[in-house]
Amino acid sequence: MRQFRILCLAIMVIMTANSQAQDSKITNSKKSKEMNSITERMQYVHAHGMPFKGKILMVASSPATSKQTGWPIGFWAAELTHPLHVFQEAGYEVELASTEGGKIEMDGYSNPTDASGYSAHDIISLGYMQQQWFNDMLANTKKMTEVNPDDYDAIFLVGGQGPMYTFRGNHDLERLFATFYEAGKPSAAVCHSTTLLLEAKKSNGDLIVNGKNWTGFADAEEEYADQAVGQKIQPYRIEAEARKLGGTTFKVAAPFASYAIADGNLITGQQQNSGAAAAQLVVEQLTN
Repeated sequence: MRQFRILCLAIMVIMTANSQAQDSKITNSKKSKEMNSITERMQYVHAHGMPFKGKILMVASSPATSKQTGWPIGFWAAELTHPLHVFQEAGYEVELASTEGGKIEMDGYSNPTDASGYSAHDIISLGYMQQQWFNDMLANTKKMTEVNPDDYDAIFLVGGQGPMYTFRGNHDLERLFATFYEAGKPSAAVCHSTTLLLEAKKSNGDLIVNGKNWTGFADAEEEYADQAVGQKIQPYRIEAEARKLGGTTFKVAAPFASYAIADGNLITGQQQNSGAAAAQLVVEQLTN
């Protein structure tokens, strides 16, 4: 009996030792993983009052009226404010122009204070709307034909419902955008402002999007919007028109995902949730 007890005690000691050794291995493994999983991230943020790195031209639609809905239309707030925030934090001065100059208006559903509540979550736009300088900027835009492309490092077209009427077929804006593009400067468009790229050409007569990958407001997103309001909102769909073009690749991601493409210095974003991503691609090209 005594020998049995001694044997049991020995087994318990061995098992305890093995368990402790295993626990020690697991603990050391965890510590090793913890030690090897250190992540550091640094991103430049422009300090207040420091000199700007350069200047970016943003172009928005002047006020218009939709022939489909009868609504007053203009630019989509987030497609101006979210890129603006990216540009300012990266140290770039932004100047805003419009198709006709003067005061511009945001689409109702994009206004975070709109009764619909559709964009109530957009605290970036709401924050800018509290700034007098921002409201002054919206009230006093330059006419796009009055700007000198040489004064800017990049161009960024703001989307919204207005561009479907004020950008498509606008030869002055096509030439302005092509001037930036052919100079090798970052040339960006988001959401419905990409309608310009359906016809915008380089100086040799080729479409800017020839041989390019690009994106814009998707058919699935148009369908969602139409169903939400119970009628067709837009006079045509950008994706459907883009897919009729030869020699170019129009791509879309999941509906309303943040999605942007840089193919050379042509930068495009899919919809209102993609403005910041497109702006970040612009900044990357300016800083690399």
